[in-house]
Amino acid sequence: MSVTLGELAVRFGCELRGDPDAVVDSVAALGSAGPRAVAFLANPKYTAQLAETRAGAVILDARSAASSPVPSLVVANPHATYARVATLLHPEPPLRPGVHANATVALSAQIDASAEVGASAVIGDGARIGARCFIGPGCVIERGASIGDDTRLVARVCIGHDVRLGMRCVVQPGAVIGGDGFGFAPENRTWIKVPQIGSVVVGDDVEIGANTTIDRGAMGDTVIEDGVKLDNLIMIAHNCRIGAHSALAAQIGIAGSTTVGKRCILGGKVGLNGHITLCDDVIALGTSFISHNITKPGMYSSALPSEEAGVWRRLVARFKRLDVMAKRLRAVEKHIGISTAEPDSSED
Repeated sequence: MSVTLGELAVRFGCELRGDPDAVVDSVAALGSAGPRAVAFLANPKYTAQLAETRAGAVILDARSAASSPVPSLVVANPHATYARVATLLHPEPPLRPGVHANATVALSAQIDASAEVGASAVIGDGARIGARCFIGPGCVIERGASIGDDTRLVARVCIGHDVRLGMRCVVQPGAVIGGDGFGFAPENRTWIKVPQIGSVVVGDDVEIGANTTIDRGAMGDTVIEDGVKLDNLIMIAHNCRIGAHSALAAQIGIAGSTTVGKRCILGGKVGLNGHITLCDDVIALGTSFISHNITKPGMYSSALPSEEAGVWRRLVARFKRLDVMAKRLRAVEKHIGISTAEPDSSED
């Protein structure tokens, strides 16, 4: 679709600096945008590209607008506004209501007449598909599962039995929601499987990335609250709870019965121990390992930044000698009569 800059400004609350009748029909990056495309600038690292952009308009903040050589849509949050503009100019293809001839649907399943069910999808006994849902090709929705209105399962998504997805969710290909949790009881050096009799409850406006897995609860449910955003390749174990509007990056692993608070941001490859709680508004930097409760909002990290290989080897060698050095230090302190129980204040 195409729209004028004036219409965009009114719809999204922007200050327009430029011709309100100029027409755009797409979005693109600053460096590649043409005269009918809208770009945006939110990260100062890309300011140099602004001077040479050929975009039809750029969404940016007031501080950057003076440097723009093209029409500007000035707004306090350029990235969020860009997301809304991109959604307007690049809408999802319209649904084609109905069930594909190659889909398999149980007689007791309930599918709203406005939903679309793609080829090779399987809908189990008693499953419920809400209004305007898109169930993509190869998806499996097991018995008793419920999919809320306007939710999209892109392709090859598996929804386990009795799982509940809210409204306006998006689940990317290969995700598995409601597989068995990793529950085994040890006995005589063998393992006895523990039935996973809970389920998974996913709130509204949740996005789940490709090949992410969310295990059903052992007893009680695994819960993903409203507005949570999960990247690709995340593992969430049984009986976890992810608080509303938290965002988790790729390759995170969360062990069982752990709670992540609301509005938390976890970087890529973060690992969380089981049976711990993160309070609201925690930020964990990439590759951090969290082994205990966090009760104070803030930014946390346990990862070491990369170094040149030679420097890293020296650091590791020194790290391995820390225990010996600590023993020597204690011996010296004991010899000169300094207690290690309290800090030495003789040099204050």
